Amino acid sequence: MLYLDNAATTPVRREVLEAMWPYLTAEFGNPSSVHTVGERAAVALADARGRVATVLGVRASEVVFTSGGTESDNLAIKGIALGNPRGRHLVTTAIEHEAVLESVDYLRRLHGFTVTFAPLSPDGILTPEALESVLRDDTTLVSVMYANNEIGTIQDIPALSAIAATRGIPFHTDAVQAAGWLDLSVRALGVDALSLSGHKIGAPKGVGVVTLRGRLPIEALVHGGGQERSRRSGTENVAGAVGLATALELAESERTDAAARLTAMRTEFTSRVRALVPTAVPTGHPEQRLPGHASFCFPGTSGEAVLLELERRGFVSSSGSACAAGSDEPSHVLTALGVSAEVAHTAVRFTFPASITAGQLEEVALAVAASVRSLTRIGGTPATAVGSLRVS
Repeated sequence: MLYLDNAATTPVRREVLEAMWPYLTAEFGNPSSVHTVGERAAVALADARGRVATVLGVRASEVVFTSGGTESDNLAIKGIALGNPRGRHLVTTAIEHEAVLESVDYLRRLHGFTVTFAPLSPDGILTPEALESVLRDDTTLVSVMYANNEIGTIQDIPALSAIAATRGIPFHTDAVQAAGWLDLSVRALGVDALSLSGHKIGAPKGVGVVTLRGRLPIEALVHGGGQERSRRSGTENVAGAVGLATALELAESERTDAAARLTAMRTEFTSRVRALVPTAVPTGHPEQRLPGHASFCFPGTSGEAVLLELERRGFVSSSGSACAAGSDEPSHVLTALGVSAEVAHTAVRFTFPASITAGQLEEVALAVAASVRSLTRIGGTPATAVGSLRVS
């Protein structure tokens, strides 16, 4: 079985498990305790915070550990909007993760905010000009994801955040899918808040991080013992923090080589699928996209049926966001970009591990063609007549 749903989650890396093990066993202390057992836990937590800060290019005091990307998005958006109310206007896009969309909707429903969805190109790009056109004097926050989880499109966050900065508007980016593939330097990105999730990069589920610019007023969502500088109360997950720091360091050290390699392979894979399945429609931007991400619609099929056929052949992928799994609704990302609900229901997403080979991708492409053909009875180009995947 070949797992091709890494945008949903990744296996925990052995190095991460080994780094966490002491804090799941002998070093079990509460970092808020003042005895030696607690002090050792506090040292480990501080070390993990510093390591994350180094990778992200921020001060350790700006790092807040959370339970994952969803909580990080919620804390950044609600915390900034309610902590620094220069107005009651939020700007985002219609293709954000549900954690962002539901957070801004909460602020709309219960706190009187208005929400503007900035216009996008058909492949999901937000231009600086389009963002500029929707900003107002009372805009409180802009939240735009770095890379889309369903279609892989990458936004030019430095250019977008610069537009917001000229107006003094805080900028948040959901960088959950970008980790391990794109530069995460907060200063280079120019953002005031950035969200990450550990289980997308080889750490366990249940740990994440959000960076919050030092003097930015933040309204906490969870109140209690005052942990995380009173921005997120609750006994810290020391083992999870250590695991996330380890996974983030590993991902960053491998990022440049992995991104270059996977970009070439993904381009070849997309071409191969289109040659074998002429009706396939790639989604997202053709070049400005995540290296290990390929997504298509297969009109005339059901995306779920294609997935079942692929799994029967030994390949596990997905139809879109794991957070929307089980929903009968078409992808909100695709429909927001003008794709009909009927076609959106045929979406399939492949998100590759850095370790994948050209030979494996050739097998996947052939399996895609066979699966679609079995569902649509199309003739298609015989597999033997089309060249194999190549990597330069």
